[in-house]
Parts: sequence; structure tokens; C-alpha cells
Amino acid sequence: MKNIKLIFKRKIVMLGIVLTIVFIILHARLFYIQIFKSDFLQDEAYKQQTRNRDIPAKRGKILDRNNVVLAESISVYTVYVINSRIKDKEKVSSFLAEALHLDYDFVFNRVSKKVAIQKLKNKIDKATADKLRCSGINGIIVDEDYIRLYPYNNLASQVLGFCGADNQGILGLEVKYDSYIRGIKGKILSPTDVKGIRMSKAAEARLEPLSGDNLVTSIDNIIQNYSEQAIDSALTQRKAKRVSIIIMNPQNGEIYAMASKPDFNLNTPFEIKDSEYIGIWESLSKEEQIRILNQRWRNFLINDTYEPGSIFKIVVAASTLNEKLVDLATTFVCHGSKIVADRKIRCWYYPRSHGLETFVEGVKNSCNVVFMELGQKLGVVSFYNYFEKFGFREKSGIDLPGEAIGIMHNIKKAGPVELAVMSFGQSFQITPIQLARACSATVNGGYLVTPHFGMKIVDENGTIRKEFEYDKGRQVITEETSENMKYVLEQVVFDGTGHNAYIEGYRIGGKTATSEKLPRKQGKYISSFLAFAPADKPKVLALVLIDEPQGQYYGGVIASPIIKEIFSNVLPYLGVEQTGNENENKEENKYVAVPNLIDKSLTEAKREANKYGFKLKTFGEGKTVTNQFPLENESINKGEEVIVEVR
Repeated sequence: MKNIKLIFKRKIVMLGIVLTIVFIILHARLFYIQIFKSDFLQDEAYKQQTRNRDIPAKRGKILDRNNVVLAESISVYTVYVINSRIKDKEKVSSFLAEALHLDYDFVFNRVSKKVAIQKLKNKIDKATADKLRCSGINGIIVDEDYIRLYPYNNLASQVLGFCGADNQGILGLEVKYDSYIRGIKGKILSPTDVKGIRMSKAAEARLEPLSGDNLVTSIDNIIQNYSEQAIDSALTQRKAKRVSIIIMNPQNGEIYAMASKPDFNLNTPFEIKDSEYIGIWESLSKEEQIRILNQRWRNFLINDTYEPGSIFKIVVAASTLNEKLVDLATTFVCHGSKIVADRKIRCWYYPRSHGLETFVEGVKNSCNVVFMELGQKLGVVSFYNYFEKFGFREKSGIDLPGEAIGIMHNIKKAGPVELAVMSFGQSFQITPIQLARACSATVNGGYLVTPHFGMKIVDENGTIRKEFEYDKGRQVITEETSENMKYVLEQVVFDGTGHNAYIEGYRIGGKTATSEKLPRKQGKYISSFLAFAPADKPKVLALVLIDEPQGQYYGGVIASPIIKEIFSNVLPYLGVEQTGNENENKEENKYVAVPNLIDKSLTEAKREANKYGFKLKTFGEGKTVTNQFPLENESINKGEEVIVEVR
């Protein structure tokens, strides 16, 4: 009996201990929940007892340097329905389907769904919003929303970029500066019961949104317009694949204009309305549509690389002058080609030759033989060092997403032939913005500036919130070298290969280029021209590229006139005075633009030669000119030869 009582007492004690432990655990858990988890659980309970909807923030504007609006957000409206407040669902569904131009079954499904709140349609206009608000129907809510508007449609489309359905930037400056201009969303909190149905008598809580700030850019709306009109015309005239342009201040890197055509309408970025796609766009696969759209959205000037051709000769010339391997009077002899290792590499002037020429004349003539010799003087190591110094192995730092960098031979595999062709801008690839940056350094005293658009962030009252700072950049050549290069490049425009960009009274420097695309021998070229003005103290630098022009393709013939057209408008606009060119009265520097001789009789061709002051060299048998070299509008010095084929 004693044993039974003892066992029973032990069980009672054990049960008491267990209950005490459980009680202590429960008490500790309750203490933890009430003290340490109270805020979290209150938030969770609040979420269960409420339904919220976002109030979009008004996105800040994108402005040009003169505060012209390039992008802004305008008010539209979003429609919601609250199931618990709607009594006659069929009637309300019919009304909403008609007012919003929606399918009745879709609307009825949304209206009937037993959730706190359902979005029905967004981005409706004010007239429709007012109609819904004045309908007197319970359960319909109309909230303010915004859409992005670009007043100039296609202007600077690849630069500005656009926004997605949620008004968040997804391309260009819109995404780069999204954190500054997107603002902070607000919220409307609606109390609900345990089933998630909105409580009709409970008040809503509202957290107001904060509007985004405005971005002031370096773009000049006037210069951008001038540029786009010029390249749009060139795209049509030359039937090119693409025409692109950069216009910037070489002293500080501010970009006044940047564009590539064809482009797209920023207000309808997912639509292509070109004539070639009319009637077939909808029949294209989704993948093909996306591929075409991506090509339009892509900014060739920063996202893609290409062989720069003869404009790169600016870098080679500056490098050899900077190393004091040559001076302006150093002489060279061009025989029309040069033997390098075991290969004969021709000058573009072949079968003619430039003969004896100074360094200045070699640059004016864009003589490949001269630049092959300059490359030899530099040597592979020094050539690569300057390639890196001028920023071709790094990003330029431009404030746009997706920038590419240059592609270059491994230095260990760069032999004499590779060095020779690299010296006149072939067999490696760089981006146009890298080239514009390097050439800016050549004419601004030697400083590698950072190309950029963003200047400052301001609030809606114009108060500065943040100014973006860009340092002067490292110095890659001396002031003396820069001064010499400005002088040399001014001669190129005055009476060299770039004469088609010459504007009487203005001092303009520049360089032409015609680069054959890979694979070779396909007849596809990129014609380009780089220019700056005024030549002594540059305020503006421009680079234009014509991708796969049809017909004539020499940069000096088809690209330099585009710069002339733009500079004729831009230089007076920027207040650049006509100071004249010191060479204008030197008779010995007069050049002649070759006239069209094709289809003329040999007698007429000789008459033209006498009229313009050049010599005529013929080959073939016949009396009618069927081909000529140089082509129409190319520049030659008076007294030089024009070769014609007669049949």
C-alpha cells in the first residue's frame, strides 16, 4: 500500500513539474510575443484587416539646358471597383463596359469578385473620369495617375529613353536618373473584415505621394533639332542603314545633341510605323518584333563599336607630335603604296601618289603612307600606350547605360602589318563616343573630359538639389601638341579632304574618314567626319557617321556637308563670331572641287579641266567618260590630275 501511495505522489510531483515547465514556457512565449513581436504582429494584423492601393508619384521632368521640357508626366486616372458596395452588378458592369470600352464579361468578373478592391482600367482621360465620378454609383473609385509625355516625339529618343507601365524608367536618361525623378508612391489604406471585404462605414487612411525632382541636362533643344533634321535628310538622300551624330563641348564634355536615325516615337515606343513595316508588323513573330524594337532603342553611338578609319589619324598624329618624333615640317614621300614586311599596303589615293609632302600636307591629304610611317616611328608599345592614354581601353563615363569599350589586338600579336593598318584606323574597333572624347582632348589642351548629359537636379521651384561635377580629366598630350593639332586640322578643312565643311569667315578644323566594314569586299562602308570650331578656341565639336550609304561613300564628299549645314546654323546660335581664316587670302592654298565628268564627252571633260585648273589623265579607248577618280565634289589642289576612263 505504501508503495502505491509513493508512486502516486511521485506522479503528482512529476505532473506538477511538467505543468510548471509548460506554464513557464507559455509565459515566456507570451512575454516574447507581447514585448518583442508586438510591432510586427500589429503590422500583420493591420495588413489582414486592410487593403491598400498605391497612389502614383508624379515623375519629375527632363529639361534641356534652357529649361525646355523634353519629358514630363501628365495626369490621367485609374478606375477601381469595390465589390461590397455594388448592389446591382449587371447594371454597373454594363455601365462600366460601355464607359471604358471594355468587354462586359471581363468587367462583370471583376465586379463580382469578392475581394476588397479590384483595378479595372488605368490611364483613362479626364472626361471619362468625370463621367464616372458624376455617375453616383457606389463602389466605383477613380484615382489620379500619370503617364509620361514627350512633347517632341522622336527627339533624342535613344538618349531620353522611356518609362514602363509603372512609370519607372527602362531606357536612357529615364533609367540612369530614375532614383532622382521617380518620386515616392503614396498609399490609400481601406479597412476590411475577416473575409477581405471593405467595411463600408470605416474611414480610409491616405499617405500622400512625393513628386520626383527635375533633371536639367546639357542638351540644347535647338541644336538637337538642327542635328536631327540634317541627319534625317542625309538618311533619305543616301539611302543609308543609319546616320548618327554627336555634338558636344570639347572643353567640358557637355553634350548638346546626340541622335541616330532611324529612331522611334517616345510616346509609342513599342510601335514601328515606318513604311517598310506598314501592313506586316502584326504578322511578324514576337521575337522578330522585339529584335527590331531593340535595334531602334539601341544607341549605336555608345553601345556599339566600329572601325574608325581615318579620323583615328588625329590620335596617331597627336601621339607622334607629342613624342617629338616629327614636327610640322617633317617630310615624307608617298608612292601610292608601301611595302610592310611582305605585304604591299596601298594609300587610298592609289593608283596615284601624293609624292613629296610635309607632315601637315600628309594630314591634309589623309595619306595612308604617311601614317604608316608615323606608326613605325611610334612603335607598337608606344602606339598601345597612347591608345590607352586616349581612353580607348576604358568607358568614357557617359551617363547612359550600356556603354561598350574598344576592342584591340593583343599587343603580343601586333606585328608590323597590324601596326601599319592600325595607324590609319583599321583592324580594331572603338565606340563613336570614345572617338569624340579622344578628339576633344586633342583640341582642348590635352585633357580627357567626361562626356555627359546630367547637369543638375532641381525641385519644381527650380531650387538646386544636386549639381553633378565632372573633373577636367587626365592630360594625355601637351598644350603645345594640342595647339599644333588645331592648326593642322584647320588646314584639312580649308584646303584638304574636309573642304566640303568649310564656311567662309569661320575657322573650322576637322578630319574625314571612310572605313570599310567587315567582312571586306562587300561594298559596305561607314563614312564619317569630325569637326570643331572655332579652330583656335573650340566651343563645339561634332562627329557624324553614315552607315552603309548607297552610291558615293567618301566621308569628305557626303559626311562633311552635313557638318557644314549644322555648323551654319549652330555657330551663329552659339555666338561664335566670324573672324576669318588666315589662309583665305593665300592663293597657293586654293583648292578645287572636282566636277562630275561621267557621261561627258572627252572634249567636254578637257574643257572642264581647263575651267577648274586641274590636269586630265585618260586611259582606255573611246570618246565618252565612263569613270573618274577622284569622284565628284572631292577636293584636289589646282594643277593635280584627275584620272578618267573613256570608252
